[in-house]
Amino acid sequence: MTAPAGAVGGGPAGPAGKAKALLVDDRRENLLALEAILQGLPVEPVAVESGEAALKQLLVDDFAVILLDAQMPEMDGFETASHIKRRERTRQVPIIFLTAADRDAQLALRGYAAGAVDYLTKPFDPWVLRAKVSVFVELWDKTRQLAAQAEVVRQRDGQWRALVEAVDEATAVLRDGGDGAAARAVEILEAARWGGSGLP
Repeated sequence: MTAPAGAVGGGPAGPAGKAKALLVDDRRENLLALEAILQGLPVEPVAVESGEAALKQLLVDDFAVILLDAQMPEMDGFETASHIKRRERTRQVPIIFLTAADRDAQLALRGYAAGAVDYLTKPFDPWVLRAKVSVFVELWDKTRQLAAQAEVVRQRDGQWRALVEAVDEATAVLRDGGDGAAARAVEILEAARWGGSGLP
């Protein structure tokens, strides 16, 4: 159930474009608990056990949300988050910090300063975490849909421009007249028609 560090798992968008959540915790039992909490949500969990492994995973996958343990050996969550926010590709990925250190309010401030969108202390209500993850997964899905629609519009605009240019070119050929002008104009229009075959 837990994906090994560095596993790609179906490419940047996951199987059939499914959103992914990156789970980062140095304790395996915590990762298993997070995966159990996320079961049933439309998200594929990808679990890693260090900040360094998280940064490597972010090089090969895109994620809807990152659940990041604040206190880890070597590279802690705050340092990991600062690296994530410095990268162009990952700076917009929402980070939810998870920590057992509820005694120190300064840790929460550090988390927000490092770029976290939320900060939960353990033990946390699993339904609250599910709700938060659901919101970010939905936002990720909507963003992908809008990007796909924008790409379709961009391609349509390009095809229409090509057709208009072809009509203008064919009209100029007909105006110039000469032997084979009509045949040449037809060739231009036919080429444009097949080139813009995605149009209705």
